[in-house]
Amino acid sequence: MTTDTARPATEPILIDDALGSFDALWSPRIMTRVNDYDVRVAKVHGEHVWHVHENTDEFFLVVEGELDIALRDGDGPEDERTVTLPRGAVFVVPRGTWHRPYAADGASLLLFEPSGTSTVGDAHDPVPDHVDATTGHALTDRLQGLRATPA
Repeated sequence: MTTDTARPATEPILIDDALGSFDALWSPRIMTRVNDYDVRVAKVHGEHVWHVHENTDEFFLVVEGELDIALRDGDGPEDERTVTLPRGAVFVVPRGTWHRPYAADGASLLLFEPSGTSTVGDAHDPVPDHVDATTGHALTDRLQGLRATPA
């Protein structure tokens, strides 16, 4: 698990520029911080891993594409459901809810989570190689020249 620090942004950051600064899937980048929360962006494709955040909710905003989130609201298969988030949709997975995001055709996301929150939660199924178990990575230096400027 890796931890990179990020500070509150002192200049505007365009979401598209932040997303364009990296290629890794399921490996969120921290755009900025708000109080004790990270504002993260991520590119996703395929399945993540079933996991749970026991002490925090997880906020998803679909910037591009479509994201499905499978949820387990209980212990049996009848307690499993899927929510589909089209571009522009927001959804909050409540704390203590097992969930597995997936995007068949790929998607770009904006996430709000308490700083230090692991992408694979407090408990999880085995983590596949394509999922980065991290608390987020700082945006690269490549983004420094891409700050939003007034038109």
